[in-house]
Amino acid sequence: MSGTMVLVRHGQSEWNKKNLFTGWRDPDLTEQGIEEAMEAGRVLAERGMRFDIAFTSVLVRAERTCQMILDGVGQSDLETIHDQALNERNYGDLAGLNKDDARAKWGEEQVHIWRRSYDVPPPGDEGESLRDTGARVWPYYMTEILPRVLRGQTVLVAAHGNSLRALVMVLDGHTTETITKLNLGTGVPMVYRLHADSTVAAKEILGDMSGAH
Repeated sequence: MSGTMVLVRHGQSEWNKKNLFTGWRDPDLTEQGIEEAMEAGRVLAERGMRFDIAFTSVLVRAERTCQMILDGVGQSDLETIHDQALNERNYGDLAGLNKDDARAKWGEEQVHIWRRSYDVPPPGDEGESLRDTGARVWPYYMTEILPRVLRGQTVLVAAHGNSLRALVMVLDGHTTETITKLNLGTGVPMVYRLHADSTVAAKEILGDMSGAH
């Protein structure tokens, strides 16, 4: 068996709370989101988790979550790599819109397809489907993150609901159908231990996924 990788979706953001499509927009964490990030750090510290390196996106909600987790495990100065490859999916023209308003305008079914389908992007030239998001997440994981895990390092990845769904899809062997039903809770660490061939040896979720949305 090789190393360990911990995936964490950022704590609740201001736009999560307001029920807005966020994507590449850059709202900060709410007070609840800060508490979720701190709790993730506490839970990992209780497990005696120590990291060799951390990865996060270039969006503040993930960056702050990453830093608070590192503070919680006593590794505030750990090397942290920030890369937009781990950013949330780009919601195109939906970014900034209230999800209920979008449903009223385009219909429940269409908005659900945009939010949850594998390969249908939201409207707008920059809109990304989950497949599009995976097209930047997967190569980054293969070249930058996975080699460190296979060398036996313990790696923290703090990112977003859809960038992590794209990664979990591959790790957990989801199909294009089953991935549409997967929601990741905010601030909930998922601990993966990998075999030397990069397949998953064990997975443990450290917290409550009922708050996923």
